[in-house]
Amino acid sequence: MLLAIDIGNTNITIGGFEEQVLKFTSRLATDHKRMEDQYAIEIRDILDINGVHISDITGSVISSVAPGVTGYLDGAVKKLTGIKSLIVGPGVKTGLNIKIDNPAQLGADLVAVSVAALAQFPSPNVVCDLGTATTLTVLDRSGSMIGGIILAGVKTGLNALVSNTSLLQQVSCEAPERVIGRNTIECMQSGVVLGTAAMLDGLIERIEQELGCEVTAIATGGLAPLVVPHCKTKFILSDNLVLEGLRIIYHKNI
Repeated sequence: MLLAIDIGNTNITIGGFEEQVLKFTSRLATDHKRMEDQYAIEIRDILDINGVHISDITGSVISSVAPGVTGYLDGAVKKLTGIKSLIVGPGVKTGLNIKIDNPAQLGADLVAVSVAALAQFPSPNVVCDLGTATTLTVLDRSGSMIGGIILAGVKTGLNALVSNTSLLQQVSCEAPERVIGRNTIECMQSGVVLGTAAMLDGLIERIEQELGCEVTAIATGGLAPLVVPHCKTKFILSDNLVLEGLRIIYHKNI
């Protein structure tokens, strides 16, 4: 079994693949205070809960946007399994043609989603990943990764709004019944959820204008199911695109 681990700013997502089949996924909180042994215990427990024996693990691949945590996860996997993880970064084979100003600056998570999008969906395409940050990555007609967009994520924007205003309180991230809110909570929910949906629609439209053609729109990330149903754009929901990309990258490097 291949362990695919995506270390985000807020969550760590772990998936287990047998060949091309994703057998389980699990999430941990990203915690810079945890040490290698603590992560090893948590990974061991996740494997146990999912009926996976440590001896079943034959490989591991990691993408990370939290460099301070990467070494601890890599060390935890090695301590448990004796396996050195493949860490996505410069020098790793991806099969992706990256046409941005400095390809080395492209985040490992964006590399992974682009690799998966290239393999699984028609090009040109746009992947909208809704997590701590909302990112859009763009593949052109030839499947080259030509750039993207980065902005504050849904909950990140909400937290900033609440923390920087005196009279606005924290609200649940859910869509209101109407666009025009009738109270403060509805107004904030409309702005956070429906505002994000409208923003994605507008960005996709502008990307299509810039490319001169329609794109395949794909949505992934933990908050995608909350926002995408309210978009006018026809998105394809793909829950585990980063993990799928990591699986593909791993097999290109063994």
